[in-house]
Amino acid sequence: MGFIFSPFIVPLGAFAVGAVAIVSGVISQAHARRLRAEQRMAMVQRGMTAEQIDLVLRPTKDDQDEVDDLPRARDPLRSLGYARRTAVVLVSVGSGIVLFGLVLTAIVQVREVLAVAAAGLIPLAIGIGFFVDYHLQKRELARFGLEVAADHSTTLK
Repeated sequence: MGFIFSPFIVPLGAFAVGAVAIVSGVISQAHARRLRAEQRMAMVQRGMTAEQIDLVLRPTKDDQDEVDDLPRARDPLRSLGYARRTAVVLVSVGSGIVLFGLVLTAIVQVREVLAVAAAGLIPLAIGIGFFVDYHLQKRELARFGLEVAADHSTTLK
């Protein structure tokens, strides 16, 4: 009974929710692929040709994310924008958690609450890593002759 009131139950629950989300996503993708394969087998049994099957089962716009057969060309500016946006969000969240932990410690006057502020250092450090990645990507693009200005408009040298 003491485990239910343990301070570790909340982080353990959060970890369990994340693990369940990942496992359910993998199972969902596997189920979708199995259904697609069963559809193809049923069409082959009915005498359809491969071209007809491809025409019928052509991926729609909603299914485009599930198509893994063809490699997509990555837009370097989109990747750069994603890295910057992720960095800003993670640094903001980490800073907010650290600030919340420090203020909460000052209010309740319990030193153990500083663990909240310490937990905020994790997203803060990951966000700083994304900022480093952002700057490395900018340098790599500049090496290929593509200058990225502050407003992300590109110019060729």
